Amino acid sequence: MKKLLLLFAFVCLAAWVQAQSRVLESLKMNSKFMGKEVKYNLYLPPDYYTSNRRYPVVYLLHGYSDDETGWTQFGEAPHIAEQLIEKGEITPLIIVMPDAGVTWYVNDYQGKVRYEDMFVKELIPMIDSVYRTRAKKEFRAITGLSMGGYGTCILAMHNPELFAAAAPMSAAFYPDEDVVANPEDRYNSMFAFIYGPGKGNERLNAHWKKNSTLEQAKTMPEEKLKSIRWYFDCGDDDFLYKGNAQMHSILMDRKIPHEYRMRDGGHTWTYWRTALPEVLKFMLV
Repeated sequence: MKKLLLLFAFVCLAAWVQAQSRVLESLKMNSKFMGKEVKYNLYLPPDYYTSNRRYPVVYLLHGYSDDETGWTQFGEAPHIAEQLIEKGEITPLIIVMPDAGVTWYVNDYQGKVRYEDMFVKELIPMIDSVYRTRAKKEFRAITGLSMGGYGTCILAMHNPELFAAAAPMSAAFYPDEDVVANPEDRYNSMFAFIYGPGKGNERLNAHWKKNSTLEQAKTMPEEKLKSIRWYFDCGDDDFLYKGNAQMHSILMDRKIPHEYRMRDGGHTWTYWRTALPEVLKFMLV
């Protein structure tokens, strides 16, 4: 009996170790565009070490003031992905969770913090060269929450040739009128260093327009918007409901195919953990 219990414990331990080896935390990549190391977490599928397969990639972006560990620790992304793979609801995939600090996933107005350049020109090529990915648009998708939902949308809009699908969750889409009315201390602490200083309408400068998801939704060529499969999800109690509703309205008016969900819930990890399974199933068709 003791031998059976020891064998069972060993099997459980081996399974746990194998599972842990598929979640690689706080890996580092040197970036010339950021002038520093950029951290990222990585999830590898169950058969990664036992096959020669190549896998689709989902880039999963965190929210404001979080880091590369958020989706692993609080979002339970690896566990959610494992369950969906085991049930046959999604294909095995690689998930990349990069740290973005509070960069909003874009280049700043002075060209000193070039996060988008890093993401497109360094991170994606590095992931495709180091890991066994299927390195084509049709096998690459992007999603994220809040600031990461904004980053999801603007990165896909600026680089439609890179992503087959984009799924912003509770995205920080700010209408122009909200940017203008933003209290000065809040604007200066959260946005001025990215989009440029100013008061009132001065904030709606060329750099803001270039990086406003709502402006891009209005002005981007239809064929480029339509080249991406879009999925939006925002809670009915979320303080970011207005920008998400406006995005839906703009895309509806332009007849851009997309999925739009407003479910019961707020700006919480509970909401995002329930959103992620449907997002992954949408992106990995």
